[in-house]
Amino acid sequence: MATEIGKAGANPTKTFFVRMITRDITLEDCILDLIDNSVDGAWRSEGSRPVGLAQDADLSKYTIKITATPDGFCIEDNCGGMTLDDAADHAFSFGRKATDDTDDYSIGVYGIGMKRAVFKLGSKIVVRSTFKPDSEDRFGFAVPINVADWLKDDTPPWDFEIIEDDLLPSDGVKISVEDLTSGSALSFGSPAFMQNLRRTISRDYSLHLHRGLQIILNDTPIVGWQIEMLQGAEFAPMRIDYDDDVDGDKVFVELLGGMAAPPPDSSDPDVEDEGEKRFGWYVVCNGRIVLAADKTAISGWGTENWPQWHRQYSGFIGIILFTAANAAALPLTTTKRSVDTSSEVYRRARPKMREVTRSWIDYTNARKQALDDAKQREAQAAPVAIYSVPKSDVAVLPRIAAVPAEPVANVAYSVPLVRLKKLAKGFGRSGMTYRDVGLKSFEYSYKDIVGDE
Repeated sequence: MATEIGKAGANPTKTFFVRMITRDITLEDCILDLIDNSVDGAWRSEGSRPVGLAQDADLSKYTIKITATPDGFCIEDNCGGMTLDDAADHAFSFGRKATDDTDDYSIGVYGIGMKRAVFKLGSKIVVRSTFKPDSEDRFGFAVPINVADWLKDDTPPWDFEIIEDDLLPSDGVKISVEDLTSGSALSFGSPAFMQNLRRTISRDYSLHLHRGLQIILNDTPIVGWQIEMLQGAEFAPMRIDYDDDVDGDKVFVELLGGMAAPPPDSSDPDVEDEGEKRFGWYVVCNGRIVLAADKTAISGWGTENWPQWHRQYSGFIGIILFTAANAAALPLTTTKRSVDTSSEVYRRARPKMREVTRSWIDYTNARKQALDDAKQREAQAAPVAIYSVPKSDVAVLPRIAAVPAEPVANVAYSVPLVRLKKLAKGFGRSGMTYRDVGLKSFEYSYKDIVGDE
């Protein structure tokens, strides 16, 4: 037997942990992590209820206020607060213990969201909480963190000091960050970043905002995106729901899909088509959109005999919602911005997603053969909020008969974009699509050279 002559050190360092947990997450995702904690607090105050399409919860008394400038960051809520026990035992640990209970219907799973968020934002952090213990007076405490000082000593335990604090105006949590990282300061000074952050919050928390939750960014309330499907005449979205199970944890699944807007008349790319960004598949976990407008293999496009996404399919929106008391049963990644495609509950949902996708693909293929007829029928459908869509096992779409068409020739050529835009302006409409400019110029030349028919 070999004689032990020493030990190879394998202890982690604080610097390693901080770098690893912040390396692969964006600043935007960090802010969403903090919003998630506030949203979880609101639902916990409401009795930890399921977060599906059912409209049986009112969150209008809860507000999340965010201030983000190059000089500092702050998020404050009135969503019930963090208890002293949670702060001491869970909230500041690097990861969730196997014996820890999870909040029912929360979005947090791994117990690292708040820590990596504040470390990504800056180096001087104060986490304050005010809460009301059962049958006791309100109590306030704070956890101040000076990252530079904390990193100096790797000797366990890696604890943060908890101190008694003045009460906040309402039971809730307030997180303030100063000495921002250079990336945070630059981003918060960028109008483009702030506009995109506002749009993302509007979209990803649309189900919560619809229930009255208020999210205010730099003193301006965020209005939730109204998700609607077109219904009426010969059109009806698919809407089904069913129960699934993951290792004994119940998962409630809701699926909707169909026409949210008429498909484009042409499949040619058009750089000015902003609507394209909202079409595709959406995956929602416990009320939070974790994958938006997906057109990749994650939601099935280009796999298992599905075609790759093509602009022809624009107008389609599919939404699948997973709701579970235990967030670990949800098919989401650690960043909560994508889907774990190996999840069994997600894999079992894919054939149902494929069914509604296939019906839309078939419709758009047939539509090209009778475009005028299809457009007349589509004009009769009206937008309906997804909450009001009735149950239907299939997406209802009209059967369109192909109309014998005159033989046509496709004309394709490239010209400098500046010249094309000048020509469009000369035709009196600078916003014309490339296709329309081409058709207009052909008709103009035809009439000038061939004459009227």
